[in-house]
Amino acid sequence: MDGAMSVGIEIDDHGLARITLRRGEAGNAIDLTMARGLLDAARACAHRAVRAVLLTGEGRSFCVGGDLREFSRLSGEALEKHLTEVTDALHDALRTFAASDAPVVAAVQGAVAGAGIGLAAAADVTLAADDATFTAAYTGIGYSPDAGVSWFLPRLIGPKRALDLLLTNRRIPAAEAADIGLVSRVVTADRLAAEAARTAEALRRGPTAAFGATRRLVAAGLTSDLGRHLDREARALVTAAASDAGREGVAAFLGKRTPDFTHASRGT
Repeated sequence: MDGAMSVGIEIDDHGLARITLRRGEAGNAIDLTMARGLLDAARACAHRAVRAVLLTGEGRSFCVGGDLREFSRLSGEALEKHLTEVTDALHDALRTFAASDAPVVAAVQGAVAGAGIGLAAAADVTLAADDATFTAAYTGIGYSPDAGVSWFLPRLIGPKRALDLLLTNRRIPAAEAADIGLVSRVVTADRLAAEAARTAEALRRGPTAAFGATRRLVAAGLTSDLGRHLDREARALVTAAASDAGREGVAAFLGKRTPDFTHASRGT
């Protein structure tokens, strides 16, 4: 199976990208082909006029982590080389999504484990079905985290809670994941697809460049001192206000109408 078959991507004429993990029969476990498929999808989004991304997984589970069956067939230097290739592709995909202005919405269901948690945590808005469960899983098999899990978790839920999940591999339900900040909100399983699509579509209609600036500000603010961050905020605000999207937003507010950011020629 090539990357295009294990990871589907559709980009509509309005700039909404739908990325689907297509190894449902394997719990959407990430093998080398899927990792490369995710990177191809991320690059496709970067090279097209994508305004929002919706990430989903086929089957009962969103993503159970790395493909241990694939890994178990290798050992020694061959395993090291293989895992390096998997993580290089997967991590480059995460970097590419993070560098984009387009916000990412993830819809997760069933088992979310290992690198699956990394994909869910990397999204800007993560919706979980009420049947979803989350397990770090890495140390349970003698591994350490990848897919940004050790970076995202402490920032989302705090270092103490992150270590609890990473060291004990405690399985937590969707409601607890929402309570601690791992996911944005929980919806019933039968509403997950519709709510995720509605959320992604609402973001697609928004001011994409302002979304990108906001994403970068939030990420930078976690490691920046206040003074430097206030300067960064001021520069970003000036740029946003001077853009077509900024002018359209203010005009719409004063005119008591809904802004049309999708037709602004610059700054979207």
